[in-house]
Amino acid sequence: MKSIKTKLASAVVLALAVNTLAGCASPGGVTAGNMGGEATIQLAESAQLKQSIISMVNAIDNKQWDKASAQFNDQVFVDYSSLSGQPGAMTAASDLVGGWQNLLARVSTLHQLSNFAISVEGDQAEVSSHVYASHSAEGIDGYWDAYGRYQHELRKIDGEWKITSMTLHMHGQKGNLNFLAEAIEMNATVASNSQPGDQATPRKVEFVSDGAKLVGNLYLPQNYAAGKKYPAVIVSGSWTTVKEQMAGLYAEKLAGQEFITLAFDFRNFGESEGEPRFYENPLQKVEDIENAVTFLQSLPEVDADKIGALGICAGSMYTLMAAAEDKRIKSVVTAASWLHDAEAVKLFYGGDEGVQAKIAEARAAKKRFAETGEVAYIPSISTSDESAAMFGPYDYYLNPERGAIPQWSTDKFAVMTWEDWLTLDPMPSAARLTAPTLMIHSDGAVLPQYTKQYFDMIAATDKELYWIETELDSPFHQFSFYDQEAEVNESVEQARQWFARQL
Repeated sequence: MKSIKTKLASAVVLALAVNTLAGCASPGGVTAGNMGGEATIQLAESAQLKQSIISMVNAIDNKQWDKASAQFNDQVFVDYSSLSGQPGAMTAASDLVGGWQNLLARVSTLHQLSNFAISVEGDQAEVSSHVYASHSAEGIDGYWDAYGRYQHELRKIDGEWKITSMTLHMHGQKGNLNFLAEAIEMNATVASNSQPGDQATPRKVEFVSDGAKLVGNLYLPQNYAAGKKYPAVIVSGSWTTVKEQMAGLYAEKLAGQEFITLAFDFRNFGESEGEPRFYENPLQKVEDIENAVTFLQSLPEVDADKIGALGICAGSMYTLMAAAEDKRIKSVVTAASWLHDAEAVKLFYGGDEGVQAKIAEARAAKKRFAETGEVAYIPSISTSDESAAMFGPYDYYLNPERGAIPQWSTDKFAVMTWEDWLTLDPMPSAARLTAPTLMIHSDGAVLPQYTKQYFDMIAATDKELYWIETELDSPFHQFSFYDQEAEVNESVEQARQWFARQL
């Protein structure tokens, strides 16, 4: 086991490196020379080099670790001997950034870069800058400030500047000089006090789907180790919902085992972009799941060949359709799946007459939006307004202790949704679904015969139907799968076992 002195020295290498607030970087001088003594450098080139450093440090300040990693070459030379006493060494960029992620999880930083000096020789460059770094953390007395000069070396690779070396020339420090040692001890204490299933605050992430920015929460497994690649699972909740509802609950519990999991807001909902707001577009949601796969594959901590997907309620419908199209999804689990066709929707929406009336309303709402930009809305849930998307005493959506959370809207459902929702038929996708699939359901959940029918048509030879026993006179058992401990824990455990075998 490493001594605390060795750990501290390693932590210094990780912590002080480049946690710099880009907004505080002041203009610096740009040299007219270069490493080989050739003539002047182009201003555009120097701007790109400076931006490479600023992008990297800004990403670390915002704890956007994948963006920070993107600024480095795969291997980077790191030298903080002037602070730690340890000689510089080559290290994997993923290990370097992963070390920052672990050490700075509970540390706030405020740094300034200034007096830039840049020189270039062909595809090699050096960027020098002054750095002043201030650190603080709840639970640690005082602050720690350190200052000196950074020296970064970069190489142009495939047209982009990548950092290949970084050296700190330490000038001084003040405040709590034991700050880093205390931060290490604090992190170790938190880890040792964690219980199975505990989950740290998820990492906020962003990715793009058809030009729209989507926002999600990325959950890391217990005892996450930087530099290791993990299987990942995308989790999707019921229609109209946001990532903080059932998708986030399942993602958190599943990640508590051995997976990286992602719950995100689909287009038009929550923190994600997309117009019209509160417009449930099933085909867009399928596309969003496929783009979430692309995002996960870009993360250095994710095994790109081991990505699965889990859907709850209507999220099952979108997940199954995405997996049938996108063979990068290697395994699927559904819980209380909502699967319908043209006949099934008549059971919930007033027969053929009621369905056709809603489709007509949706078409009129789309026409109005195209002509005026105005969006027609009805309540998402109501016990008094029969026009609501969900009309009835559905406690999950009405109870602030359950699904009626501030991030979700009870009063906005885009009327134009009806056509897309009521004409969707996911059943044919089963014949194209070749990924191993587990479907979890019960007789008290919605349309059990449709889940059985879909299961029978799945093309995959590796498939399983897991039935949870329930009282047949429990019409609201569907909602128990959203947040009730017994159903959620049993579903998550079955999903964990399935993904562990398949991924």
